[in-house]
Amino acid sequence: MKEAVIGIDIGGTFTKYGIVDREGNCLAESFTNTATHDNFDDYLRDLLGAIEKSMQFLKGQIEIRGVGIGAPNGNYYKGTIENAVNLNWRGVIPVAEKIARYYPGLTISLTNDANAAAIGEMVFGGAKDMKDFIVITLGTGLGSGIVVGGTLVYGQDGFAGELGHVIVQPDGRDCGCGRKGCLEAYASATGIRRTVYWLLAERMIDSELRGMSFNELTAKMISEAALRGDKIALEAFDRTGWILGSKLADTVAHTSPEAIFLLGGLANSRELIINPTKKYMEENLLPIYCNKVKILLSSLPDMNAGVLGAGALAWNELNRKK
Repeated sequence: MKEAVIGIDIGGTFTKYGIVDREGNCLAESFTNTATHDNFDDYLRDLLGAIEKSMQFLKGQIEIRGVGIGAPNGNYYKGTIENAVNLNWRGVIPVAEKIARYYPGLTISLTNDANAAAIGEMVFGGAKDMKDFIVITLGTGLGSGIVVGGTLVYGQDGFAGELGHVIVQPDGRDCGCGRKGCLEAYASATGIRRTVYWLLAERMIDSELRGMSFNELTAKMISEAALRGDKIALEAFDRTGWILGSKLADTVAHTSPEAIFLLGGLANSRELIINPTKKYMEENLLPIYCNKVKILLSSLPDMNAGVLGAGALAWNELNRKK
């Protein structure tokens, strides 16, 4: 019988899940709706029911050993989601404890979604042979997972490594966390959209992006316009890379990583974001770090990177217990 774990990636709109073996293969995967549930217990009942249904055709073929969960504001030490602004449930939610009632005897592990992505990169992705690296998720916001000496950095309270909320401009753009000037307000899929609108107001040049509403515009559209030579789109990527690169230079001074992996919607623009980020990072590095840190795209498949990361978390915890 094949050993497997359940990987759960909780997002603000959808929750993705999969059955993940030791080699990182998803034996079954699907998703359920997060946003339609105002009550966590109702959500959890529907989610676990969907998972059981997806596992029906694997009955008798697999043995589930553990459950890994990646979630916004996930606290690894406590197994809780704490005051996540993009979820409907407020306060502290004891997620691991509640899931353990459905799966008694199994190892249940939870961390934030970016940390899960970093563990996924270490177990199944491009960081397999690395001890020191960082994963940056460039989605609606900016998440990060920092690995030092082969161990993910959690800090004393479980919330270390929130690079998306370092301040790049005091009293700058409003951030979803309630503060102003955070990195994710500039370097994220949402951030680059805001930069495009700022540039459209400041520059009197033609752009195919003029006339688009903010809700209509996507990071993918900006990327496609940049590839066609649109000057506003190109400048938006340059400014985003400038802000992200300069902040990554600060982070390199803290941990001296071998590589920084980019993952998520904005990272799908590939060289458009990698090249300026690398350029401005190198310009701002202390000389002893120059030309030592690679900026790479994640090798995890974008569609199920969160599921693989959550699955890798579960396998990591099982191995650690051994």
